[in-house]
Amino acid sequence: MIHISASGIVNRLKSTGSPQKAKLLSGFFKTGKGQYGEGDVFLGVIVPEQRKIAKEFRELPFPEIEKLLASPYHEARLTGLLILTYAFEKADERKRESIYDFLLDHRVAMNNWDLVDAIVPKIVGEYMSTHRNERKILRIFSESDNLWERRIAVLATAAFIRRGQFKDTLSICTTLLRDEHDLIHKATGWMLREVGKRDEAVLRDFLDVHAFRMPRTMLRYAIERLPEEERKGYLNMPRIRPSCRGFSANGRRGGR
Repeated sequence: MIHISASGIVNRLKSTGSPQKAKLLSGFFKTGKGQYGEGDVFLGVIVPEQRKIAKEFRELPFPEIEKLLASPYHEARLTGLLILTYAFEKADERKRESIYDFLLDHRVAMNNWDLVDAIVPKIVGEYMSTHRNERKILRIFSESDNLWERRIAVLATAAFIRRGQFKDTLSICTTLLRDEHDLIHKATGWMLREVGKRDEAVLRDFLDVHAFRMPRTMLRYAIERLPEEERKGYLNMPRIRPSCRGFSANGRRGGR
């Protein structure tokens, strides 16, 4: 392995970034005042380039990864997180545990939806798939005031769904019915759709009980693969919206 520091990786990212792309990404990931990605800074580096760098330096030690995760640059944090996923793939059981613990200890770095979605199923979900006692953490996260912890809770279950295990997904989605954030509606609907890909009967059972009170976006995502007449039936059900949890756009309690 070529020895390199976190600062060397950041400099490499800067050298391949594009100011025009950085501007587009800042808008796409909602970095404006009061938006969910407020204050995040982009270099304008495409994800394939970040993956290339991450694979090259998958053996980067934790202290240097920690520096990447503390960076103000979105791409530096994503590259650090991707390094962890590639290291996790090749790691033995002891190393996997270390990577899992390190990621949870530094989860504050996962402060946008792409940072959660690209990493959590591959590390948190995979680790919890074989360490079921760890899944209780997801219950705590699903009730968190922090938007990203709530998204971690539901996205981690993607790894369980792939194994035909739906209980945790359904339980967490039920908890998150009361959430008012669109990013949670999309994530829960997405995971329910994944359940339906593997067992439509399980999805229908959930919908028959909860569709009338599901947020509209969550419902639309969940039923996307069902036959048209069924989709219309669920969408046209009389609706009762549950009391929302009162989270603001940045994940803290309070009105939008």
